[in-house]
Amino acid sequence: MKKLINPDLYHGKHKKKNFFEGWYFKIVDKNNENQLAFIPGISKSIKAKHNHSFIQVLNSENRNYTYYKYNEKCFRYNNDNFKINIDKSLFALDRLKLDISCNNKSLKGNLKFNNTIKWPDSNINPGSMGFYNYLWFMKCYAQVCVLDGDIEGVLCVNGELIDFTGGTVYIEKNWGNSFPKSWVWIQSNSFSDNRASVTCSLATIPFPIKDFRGFLIGVTIDDYFYSFTTINRSKLNLKQCGTDVEITVYNKNLKLTLKTFSYKDTYMLCKGPLNGKMIPLVNETLCGKVLMILEDTKTNAIIYKGIGESAGIEYGGELLNIIDN
Repeated sequence: MKKLINPDLYHGKHKKKNFFEGWYFKIVDKNNENQLAFIPGISKSIKAKHNHSFIQVLNSENRNYTYYKYNEKCFRYNNDNFKINIDKSLFALDRLKLDISCNNKSLKGNLKFNNTIKWPDSNINPGSMGFYNYLWFMKCYAQVCVLDGDIEGVLCVNGELIDFTGGTVYIEKNWGNSFPKSWVWIQSNSFSDNRASVTCSLATIPFPIKDFRGFLIGVTIDDYFYSFTTINRSKLNLKQCGTDVEITVYNKNLKLTLKTFSYKDTYMLCKGPLNGKMIPLVNETLCGKVLMILEDTKTNAIIYKGIGESAGIEYGGELLNIIDN
């Protein structure tokens, strides 16, 4: 029950095969010059010999992606106060410690996360995914762990010191056995006025009766939180233009528009789960842009308009399944 009402925690203790779980940490420095993402996790395949833990590292500089593979036993967790360790590295919602060295690549340092903002929830609708957490048959679950936060600390990346103090952190996670059939993900908390953040994911959700398009969008502006989700009956329209998309979503008197801007040659091919096994599956960039406009349709007032830098943009599967004609 504890894992259901706190989706941040590790869910795989009793899972022996056909299971994955991974946490996604995206960090950006205050000048939007350095964007990194770390994905610590565990993969339990159909065949036990393929089981392993991992740390994926995405670095926007030179489109550098590395998959560090570790023994399954290198994965350790604490569900009393969320924390996971993989080999010598530690990941928590308020800090991370990196100690990775392999094949002439190295990552070392400590970062502290302050003023973190959580997705508001309840026991009935825990986490960002809400009551879907209680459905045992879902192939993939998602959780936004930290919408936004400030960073304090320095990393040494392949011998180069990078100061992330004053930058931003975003944390989410997925678990289950496979990624959805198709999906789009957008995230930025690097707006020039430091007033806003946005996370958006939509996907084809496998369901016993019929697959459906599900989505969850969370926006923070100043001290306000706005959610546009399948659960709260928001209405969404998605258009595609190359590797970019335009999303328009409505909830009562609110209208949110998200439009991405990215370059194809900045995308990295990353590994994702299929029946618990990690395979090349995910296309992602860390240096896109997203135009965000939030409007009140009743008063015709623009609540917020701005461009998020260092935007994470990701897509996978057959996008035609979720795009509107």
